[in-house]
Amino acid sequence: MANVMSPIVAERIWALPLSGSAVKFLQYLVSRSDFGGTLPVRQKDMAAEYGVTPQAVSGLMAPLCDLNIVLRPRSEERNGNSYRLHPLAAKYETPRAWRRRSARPSPASRRGTCPT
Repeated sequence: MANVMSPIVAERIWALPLSGSAVKFLQYLVSRSDFGGTLPVRQKDMAAEYGVTPQAVSGLMAPLCDLNIVLRPRSEERNGNSYRLHPLAAKYETPRAWRRRSARPSPASRRGTCPT
């Protein structure tokens, strides 16, 4: 099954203020994510798979979270696996699924807590 990614990530990632290691880590996150952007892996497991310490994962995630590419719910809404890729950075099953998702804002976008 082919994965469909937003051209925003594939074609414009170079324009973001990110280090090469953060861009590489974002590609890892996309590959580990479920369709739609859910990251079903804990930070400790990411560190083991990526071959770094959990503190290094935090350092790689920080600029991605600052730019809202990786999203975390507010502390009162967190439960375990709380990381998620922004919908425009996520992968999808088909071009139709990507177009459908990118055409409607998320509840967080409507609340103003996440960019569209």
